[in-house]
Amino acid sequence: MLICGDSERSEDILKELFGKELKVIDLGLESFHESLKEQGVEVLHVDWKPPSPRVRILAKLDNRAIDKANREAVKRLIDSQPILVDTRQAKDVIPGMTKRTILHAGPPIEWKRMCGPVKGAIMGALIYEGLAKNPKEAKALAASGEIKFSPCHHHNAVGPMAGVVSASMYVFVVKNQKFGNYAYCTLNEGLGKVLRFGLIVER
Repeated sequence: MLICGDSERSEDILKELFGKELKVIDLGLESFHESLKEQGVEVLHVDWKPPSPRVRILAKLDNRAIDKANREAVKRLIDSQPILVDTRQAKDVIPGMTKRTILHAGPPIEWKRMCGPVKGAIMGALIYEGLAKNPKEAKALAASGEIKFSPCHHHNAVGPMAGVVSASMYVFVVKNQKFGNYAYCTLNEGLGKVLRFGLIVER
């Protein structure tokens, strides 16, 4: 529908619109689609229906469940009692850690999609583990599919910034006295060329 205060202008717009070849997107009613096709109009039919009241009700229930879970998560953070209990090598304490496992910060991601700092940290870790002799070998190994990459938070661990965790790295072992669960974090390597900033990069 075109609305214009100037009737002459509205007429001009209508002439301009309907004087051109029409290309139509039809939502929902297939009869509209068939009618336009019969008139030789190019039309794309999209099978769409508005969400039913049941879907809207379920969406509200989902939101309530999410809100409840978020409140519980915040409560557990507030009620937690983290205590440093040990410093061990990652391979000895982190669930699922192996010699060829690299834990990284952030969500699941494959090697070719990682940013430069994360790739640099992984290459440094592979050299640190003795799995590669230099950055070139480390890069080839990381891209080979022989190294398992996994998010830190899937293993009760954290990785600062572009940080990674490999098997031989030492980690703080922290116990939550309130709930009995454990978490792990690498030691702060300080400033400069440290693995958590991924300074071993391809030139």
